[in-house]
Amino acid sequence: DKGCGSEPLLAVRAELGECTRCKLSSGRTHLVFGVGSPGAELMFVGEGPGADEDQQGEPFVGRAGQLLTKMIEAMGFRREEVYIANVVKCRPPENRNPEPDEIEACEPFLRAQIAAIRPRVLVALGKFAAQTLLRDPTPITRLRGGWREYEGVRLMPTFHPAYLLRSPGEKAKAWEDLKRVVKELGRTIPGR
Repeated sequence: DKGCGSEPLLAVRAELGECTRCKLSSGRTHLVFGVGSPGAELMFVGEGPGADEDQQGEPFVGRAGQLLTKMIEAMGFRREEVYIANVVKCRPPENRNPEPDEIEACEPFLRAQIAAIRPRVLVALGKFAAQTLLRDPTPITRLRGGWREYEGVRLMPTFHPAYLLRSPGEKAKAWEDLKRVVKELGRTIPGR
C-alpha cells in the first residue's frame, strides 16, 4: 500500500482495517486510505473519494486529482513527496457530500494520519476538509487564504480542485493560497 511507509502510518491503516464503521462501506469498491511520503512536510486533505478513486484505491486520481498534481508540481514538489488523504475514506454514493455521522466515524483516522506524518503545513482542500479539521462552519470562500492552526500545524484552507474545474476563474485565488504555503515552507516557486 503506497500510503503507509512508516510504522505509525501502518498502525493507523491496520486499525482502520476493512472498515465498516459507517454506511459508506457498503457501497465502496476500495477503501481509499491516502498516498505519498510518510515523512512529508506538506499534506493535502480533501473531502472524499470519487468514482475514479474508488476504482483505483488512491485519492485524487480523476480530473480533480490531475489538477491537484499540476498544483503540487507548480509549487515545486513531486506528488510522491507530499501526502494526500481525505476526510472520508469511502466514496459517498453519487458523490454526494459526506454526512455528519460518516465524517464522525472516519475523522479519527484522518487525525491519526496527520499525527503519524507530522507535516509542517496542511492544505485543506474545500469546505469539508477545512470545516472538519478546524471545527469551524465558516464558508470556504471566507476561510481560504488565511493561516489557521490545527494541533500546532499551520493550516491553509483553499478551494477544492473539483470546484476549480467548475469555476476556473477562482484558480488565481487558490494559487495565491498555495504560494503562501511555499513561502511558509521556506521554498521558492520554480521558475520565478
